[in-house]
Amino acid sequence: MKIWKTDTQTPTHRLIKLQCEMHSDYTYFGDLNDDKIKDFFLEIQPEMNVEKNLKLLHYFGYLHLFIIHKK
Repeated sequence: MKIWKTDTQTPTHRLIKLQCEMHSDYTYFGDLNDDKIKDFFLEIQPEMNVEKNLKLLHYFGYLHLFIIHKK
């Protein structure tokens, strides 16, 4: 699956937006299989529900991940 992404980081949170279609303000992330996407999810947040988010990405063609930094 070809993925484009944008990644915004602040001191309190991180917002990652993944798209399966090209968008002008997104950068090309790669042509990733499900295992590579799962690895990426676990890298950014180990306790993430990987299967659920992968299904949402497949179904909708986009996924927004809001990650709160723990202090």
